[in-house]
Amino acid sequence: QVQLGESGGGLVQAGGSLRLSCAASGRTFSTLAMGWFRQAPGNEREFVAAISRGGGVTYYADSVKGRFTISRDGPKNTVYLQMNSLIPEDTAVYYCAATPRTYLSGTYYRIDVYDYWGQGTQVTVSS
Repeated sequence: QVQLGESGGGLVQAGGSLRLSCAASGRTFSTLAMGWFRQAPGNEREFVAAISRGGGVTYYADSVKGRFTISRDGPKNTVYLQMNSLIPEDTAVYYCAATPRTYLSGTYYRIDVYDYWGQGTQVTVSS
């Protein structure tokens, strides 16, 4: 069983930055592709970013492309989401997710692709 724990959320002014972390345990980290999703009040959970098992391929939602960067650190069993130039519309609970699928191409944005989820961390961007 994979456990995921997010950290790094908080309150930031528009234009600021935050870095979210997600620590994984319970399975060899290199066998997991990782993703970040977010859910704002009243909205459905939506895809933000994903990274392949080896870290060589990344995917981003159009709304965050150029502002957010996903990365992973194998020895630390951790995936990061660096968020820059934050805007109020980025306010949401951010969830880390993991899947043992070998390939994410064409499916990386789908919630049902990911088998394991963290508890979420709140990000609030003030205007």
